Amino acid sequence: MDSRLESMRQSVRNGAHRSLRRGPEIGILAECEREGLSWVRRSARLTRRMCEAEQVVIAPDERIVFVRTVQSVPPLYNPSDWIALTSHRKLHELGPISNICADWEMVLDQGLLGRRAAAQATRARLATDPAAVEFLDCAIETIDAVLALADRYARGARERLRQDVADVLEQVPARKPRSFRGALQFLRLCHAVLWMSGHYHCGLGRFDQYMWPYLKADLDSGRLDEPQAEALLAEFFISLNKDSDLYPGVQQGDNGQSLMLGGVRRDGSCGVNPLTYMALRVALEVSMIDPKINLRVTPDTDLDLLELAAKLTRRGLGFPQYSNDEVVIPGLVRHGYDLEDARDYTVAACWEYIIPGRGMDVVNIGAVSLPAAVHEGIVEGLRKAESFECILARTAGNIEAQVRSLADAYRDLLLPPAPYYSVLMDGCLETGRDCSHGLQYNNFGIHGAASSSAADALAAVRQVVFERRTASASDLLRALDSNLRGYEAIERELKHGAPKVGNNDESVDALLVWLLDRFAGACESYGDNGRGGLLRPGSGSAMYYVWLAQGRRGMSEPVVGATADGRRRGEFFSANLAPSPGAVVRGPISVLQTFSKLDYARICNGGPITMELAESVFRDPGSIRRVAMLIRTFAHLGCQQLQLNTLDIETLRDARRHPERHRNLIVRVWGWSGYFCELAPEYQDQIVSRHMYALRASAIPLTAKEVIGHEPCARNDSIDDLHAVPGRPKR
Repeated sequence: MDSRLESMRQSVRNGAHRSLRRGPEIGILAECEREGLSWVRRSARLTRRMCEAEQVVIAPDERIVFVRTVQSVPPLYNPSDWIALTSHRKLHELGPISNICADWEMVLDQGLLGRRAAAQATRARLATDPAAVEFLDCAIETIDAVLALADRYARGARERLRQDVADVLEQVPARKPRSFRGALQFLRLCHAVLWMSGHYHCGLGRFDQYMWPYLKADLDSGRLDEPQAEALLAEFFISLNKDSDLYPGVQQGDNGQSLMLGGVRRDGSCGVNPLTYMALRVALEVSMIDPKINLRVTPDTDLDLLELAAKLTRRGLGFPQYSNDEVVIPGLVRHGYDLEDARDYTVAACWEYIIPGRGMDVVNIGAVSLPAAVHEGIVEGLRKAESFECILARTAGNIEAQVRSLADAYRDLLLPPAPYYSVLMDGCLETGRDCSHGLQYNNFGIHGAASSSAADALAAVRQVVFERRTASASDLLRALDSNLRGYEAIERELKHGAPKVGNNDESVDALLVWLLDRFAGACESYGDNGRGGLLRPGSGSAMYYVWLAQGRRGMSEPVVGATADGRRRGEFFSANLAPSPGAVVRGPISVLQTFSKLDYARICNGGPITMELAESVFRDPGSIRRVAMLIRTFAHLGCQQLQLNTLDIETLRDARRHPERHRNLIVRVWGWSGYFCELAPEYQDQIVSRHMYALRASAIPLTAKEVIGHEPCARNDSIDDLHAVPGRPKR
């Protein structure tokens, strides 16, 4: 980056723009109550007042403008009225619509004036439908609010003698952009207003698909050259980090500004284009936590693209996250998505698959605690001297009960009206129907959390109690009740003597497959979710690897103590698809082979295979290509999603001792990246304890034949003759 961009980046990291914010902010509540506004009218008034309250801020060197000056989003109801309005219904998370993605391609193409015209045409057609008229009037109010905000910025730019900024804002977002810069400015402003309207985890979708026509036109005409385009894109990426401290999330950085690159187009042709490469290069150069980059791949993805992505992994940003089109798309089709829409998938805040503009899927209604289901099955089965098969049957029943409890709680889901978000979605203005009432896809996603820990527990009980009989059922029950204290021999047997997920060991991998098959079956048998959709099971764990182990106020998911895999009370469970903490595994290829056995067509809500690579992996010239081949191996094996992170344990430990030295240290937390020193201690602890892998040239298959399970890929010495242990890769 040039000095201008580097200065801008440092200014954002130092939080200089936060001095522009003021409070208390707008007092909309009294206004709404005085006028007796309905909920949808209050929502539109919120967008309007938030836009009106913003102060124009244009720094001398900025080309992509806008920074929030209003610090918080005010409530629309007083507490007692809010309780009365919502007490009989289920709210999702914080309440407002979140974790969906606008159809940015459509909005850019039409401009907000085009969207306004669509609303007016529908209003005239549905003039006798009061509900539709009210919604459309509210949608128009939000459009006018954004246009007025852009106009004030344009006037402010002229007053500051920034005619270049004024020229852009006089075109966008009212009309279709004329340039790449205009498209970036359009997106920056309209995306920010989503947050200002009370929404969160607002995705950016398939960025290289909808932005490429604008960049291509500029490059072809000579209006821009590649370095100039990269500078604009870098500024846009930096701008996405300006207001992230205002965005709600479990931890700082958990804001859902996810961006998808690559993959096939809606017609099935390859969608990789020069902007795909440019976005990766610029993300590497900017090196900030936003946007969160995702990359769609296949077994045939060019190695040069994978190598560029591997350079981002080497930087330690925690992205890109990879999704395998050849697995994801059929899984979505199996769950009722049209093929063209399935090909157009992006991800929500973390990894769950959604369709831009057409999806009102609620992708996280909670987690099934697979360790709890297994633990209850083991304890009850051992107490009654039942067989291992009976323990499995109890476990299956427990999984089904958890699924039904979660789904039943959401059958009466209440999604608040979202007139501004509806402007950006397909069909809402055309039908006079707010997106809160549903779109084409209205499915619920459920996490199947900590599957490796659960499978390890089953494998350990089968071996220790039923096969080798090194401990009796009563001894094991007493050991678990005592948190394994005083039963160290049993603890060692459970933790180190039993097979563990991640070693391509069929004896335990079959239990992993069985657990997730039972989970998928429970979701499939539930039927309609109450909104015309179904349940989508996934293999992710999100924050539940901590919450299910240690508890959290207000959560309904079960928390268990010591478990039969040798884990003591309060210790973390496995995250996403990864070996259990403390498990010794052969290496990354055996981990991929293990998780390639899952039926991803049935667990299509996402959830990545998660690996931490030792920083030492990247110390020799061939490292980037080996990591690229690891990604290709992931795709060849038929896995669904992959998350590669780079960690250096000593750096992390030093950051805990001296956070002032490591302000810019970025780590992947679960489906998002954050600054390590800004995380709560429990998340820092989990990151420090993760598995780390070293790679050697002989560890990575170079051809598809080696990957798909023939003899060269089945011997220990040709796969990965190294162990992975928490915090210390074998060298």
